[in-house]
Amino acid sequence: MRVHCIGAGHWGPNLIRNFLAHPQVEVGGVYDPDPTRLEAMERAFPGIATSTDITEGLTDPSIDAVVIATPFRTHFELTRTALLAGKHVLVEKPLCPTVAECDELIEIAEERDLVLAVGHVFLFNPGIRMLRSIIRSGELGAIRTISAQRTNLGPFRYDANALWDLVSHDVSIFRYLLGENPVSVTACGGAFLNDGIEDVVNGAYLYEGGALASFHASWLNPKKVREIVVVGEERMATWDDMNLLEPLRVYDKSVSVDTAEPNTSHTDFILSTRDGDVHIPKVRGQEPLAGECAHFVECVLDGAAPVNDAMSARDFVAQLCAADRSIEARGEPTTIETESYAHS
Repeated sequence: MRVHCIGAGHWGPNLIRNFLAHPQVEVGGVYDPDPTRLEAMERAFPGIATSTDITEGLTDPSIDAVVIATPFRTHFELTRTALLAGKHVLVEKPLCPTVAECDELIEIAEERDLVLAVGHVFLFNPGIRMLRSIIRSGELGAIRTISAQRTNLGPFRYDANALWDLVSHDVSIFRYLLGENPVSVTACGGAFLNDGIEDVVNGAYLYEGGALASFHASWLNPKKVREIVVVGEERMATWDDMNLLEPLRVYDKSVSVDTAEPNTSHTDFILSTRDGDVHIPKVRGQEPLAGECAHFVECVLDGAAPVNDAMSARDFVAQLCAADRSIEARGEPTTIETESYAHS
């Protein structure tokens, strides 16, 4: 399988490295409009071919697939050009700025029987995958809330706000864990550094089954945090991406409602808590991006259905667009229209 890599900025070199390491892949070349970036790739990966001709990189008849890691507002045109040229595509998240553009790309890919996968890399994180298995096993009971935090001091972006940069990871994780779509969102944000680009966002998605999934994302924080807390009726769990040795913990803690004795004068129920042991599951390490790249190769060569498929990515875009509208409306609850979730 022969691929071209488009984009040699912040994330592109990581993709290039992983595809170069895959035994079934030949990286034909790296394409970027910035010659300085290409010179850096030539130093990092001696012997690799480079070019500033992006159109050539997308349409070269000798390749099977294209990997796109460019600013997300360029994704639609680049992905569309590659699909129309008959290339399978792995494009970084988010897929497109609008649902309509996502739909057009999905239609082209389906018409030509091409793989269109999107780089929601946390779907390949071993800790997130184990957390999903724990939730699906019923160990935590019915899920009441999920809360996600992604903070750091920078890196600051000018092509997207913190919602599209950071929360785009969490919307994919939320649905991966819950197995359903949200029906509405409430969000607010502050643009403290650049007008019109929120560097701090907060909000919550309400899901079909009643779960509430909240998010806090910020480029203006002294501490780097990548954490998710899941609260179930029976137990609770946390995932900390900054803890490389023990990222996942399951707490034997819960809150239950006990019916009070008849004729009590103050209340009809009593809340009671249970505080038990903490279990630390063994999470076997694997670079999530390596898993994502290997999965894309498997989908192209063997016809596997992508976990990170374009229809799911389209729904994530719908969720982000709805949150943007809520931010613009100063926290007004906003309805979300998404396709039905097909994954088991």
